[in-house]
Amino acid sequence: MQLAMLGLGRMGGNMVQRLLQAGHKVVAYDVDPRRAAELAAIGAAPATTLDEVIAALRPPRVCWTMVPAGRITEELITSLAARLQKGDVVVDGGDSYYKDSQRRAKELAERGIHFCDAGISGGIWGLKNGYCLMVGGVSEAYAFIEPVLKALVPEGGLIHTGPAGSGHYVKMVHNGIEYGLMTAYGEGFEILKTSPFSHLDLPRIADAWRHGSVVRSWLLDLLAQAFSKDPGLDGIRGYVEDSGEGRWTVQTALEQNVPAPIITLALEMRIASRQEVSFSSKVQAALRNEFGGHAVKKG
Repeated sequence: MQLAMLGLGRMGGNMVQRLLQAGHKVVAYDVDPRRAAELAAIGAAPATTLDEVIAALRPPRVCWTMVPAGRITEELITSLAARLQKGDVVVDGGDSYYKDSQRRAKELAERGIHFCDAGISGGIWGLKNGYCLMVGGVSEAYAFIEPVLKALVPEGGLIHTGPAGSGHYVKMVHNGIEYGLMTAYGEGFEILKTSPFSHLDLPRIADAWRHGSVVRSWLLDLLAQAFSKDPGLDGIRGYVEDSGEGRWTVQTALEQNVPAPIITLALEMRIASRQEVSFSSKVQAALRNEFGGHAVKKG
């Protein structure tokens, strides 16, 4: 299958590689043409303008955007819509707010263009392990892009969540849960670090918990890996960003009258991390770096 990937950062570039490995043909575009040129070396077709992207694709075209949510996504999808034709498909793989995705689907449908929203989890490890994809959109569009979706996921990692907007809604809640899990690990390891038992070996505890314990998880695997690189996390400042989805999860919980104290407090702890240094925040910053390649502020 042929498609265009627009946005070749940590996620988009790796997704292009995985698609090429599966035999798909990918037109690669980024505002930094060097990224497309790098992927051209392994088989992608580079494009330097949106017009080149459209010209390189056979109808019905599939344009997959992997750019930051908000204004950049809005401008890119608007520019694509002005160039696409009836029956083409736009896939937004960024972490957009689900209500924006519902609106965009409606606006594109008025032009006869399909819109799918793909919530993506897997971070920088997706190239090797595959991504979990939560995809919203009409059944016709989903069925058309399904061969591409299947190339990106491990077995069992793909779900058609329903109409447009539902994919980003599910991913939003996924990230809210992630906030809570990371905070629990951070708090637990700070309690261990400040225990009355001197010199508890935190790296070894993290590693032991990976085997058979009820708190084992991929996040714990990544934490053990972070400890192996820096046992005291001395090189990391406990400054934890939030991408917006945790805030949207809390906001949505309030709108739906659903109590979500853990996720709400986890969001508050991230905000607090920007004002004071704590080991809990260092754990969370290290985890974000390990699973997503997110930058850390050095201590």
